[in-house]
Amino acid sequence: MSSITPYIAPLLVFGLVVFVHELGHFIAAKLTGVYAPVFSLGWGNRLFGVRRGETDYRVSLIPLGGYVRMASQEDESMAGIEGGSDRGSLGAAIERPADVSPALWDAQSMAPFGPKAVPADRWVENKSTSARVFILSAGVIMNILLTLVVSTGIYYRAGNTYVPAVIDSVVPGAPAAIAGLTGGDRIVGINGHPIRAWDEVLDEVAPVTSGSLRVEIQRGAERFTREITPQTAEIDDPVTGAKKTVVRIGIQVRASTVNEKLSLVGAMTAGGNATWRMATSVASVLGGLATGQVSAKNLGGPIQIARTSVQAAKSGPETLWSLIAFLSLNIAILNLVPIPVLDGGQILIVLAERVKGSAFSGRVKEGVARVGVLAVLALIVLVTFNDLRNLFTQ
Repeated sequence: MSSITPYIAPLLVFGLVVFVHELGHFIAAKLTGVYAPVFSLGWGNRLFGVRRGETDYRVSLIPLGGYVRMASQEDESMAGIEGGSDRGSLGAAIERPADVSPALWDAQSMAPFGPKAVPADRWVENKSTSARVFILSAGVIMNILLTLVVSTGIYYRAGNTYVPAVIDSVVPGAPAAIAGLTGGDRIVGINGHPIRAWDEVLDEVAPVTSGSLRVEIQRGAERFTREITPQTAEIDDPVTGAKKTVVRIGIQVRASTVNEKLSLVGAMTAGGNATWRMATSVASVLGGLATGQVSAKNLGGPIQIARTSVQAAKSGPETLWSLIAFLSLNIAILNLVPIPVLDGGQILIVLAERVKGSAFSGRVKEGVARVGVLAVLALIVLVTFNDLRNLFTQ
């Protein structure tokens, strides 16, 4: 990897994850018949692009993420976010507006690139509830798919590397030593479940905060079972900072690894399992934040992501793509949080309107949107403060 590549890694990480998210919204809009005149890679003024059909596919000035412009009553309010002085209006115009490039103007097209009005049935607000929910959730779906595809690709290319469940040593006086286990023993089963990798040992042991484990051991040609009663302890979670109970049996694993090549189906299974583990981890952190068990000081923002992206790129493409997969899933889950300006909040509003039987007034929507914007801005300030504090204290 060239010396310059790591420093453009943040653009790749941010750009790809947000771009895929917006691509999901765009595809869903097309499938449901919503008019989408612009699909942009980046924000701000148009640098270059090409019009195909009724959509202008463009590259814009600020190379972070992207956006899809749809026929919506929220179009004007989105102008401040998407930027650009060349937007034009979605209202009908007899002549080309001054802020629309002559190269994009077509007398046979709909606004903003032509004089024709956008038909009522092409606006988001006039679509069915199911169509609107599909459009709003499509970005999340695409981010989850990106995580699945990247994780599958990593496993297919690199194989599955794991640490065998072979004991290197036992802690004197600990449960494993009391049960007679010793270095060189291989754990082949716990509570009737077959064991191969050390991660599987941890998965079986971690939930057992009371009672005992039936551990099956392979020692040379001999195989036997021992009852082990784990010990528990309270520690600070290194990721979340929250207190948690850990279960220990007093085993040091042997420092060796095995790499096995996977078929495409095997890689898809491993990628799906990895995606699920990441999802449960992210959801656990969000749940901890909501209940106060996780400190907000542990949240990182764009500066931390940029620093992590550079380090990941220096470590190699596999590490960088793993970061992309993890961040993409984070974006998916975060967007489901019911804050009005996020997809989850918008879905909640659409469903509430369906239950109510009519749309909320513009005043109500504006008030809800302001609360959502304030919540997101507060989050941005918090994570940026955390980033700066960590930057200057490390």
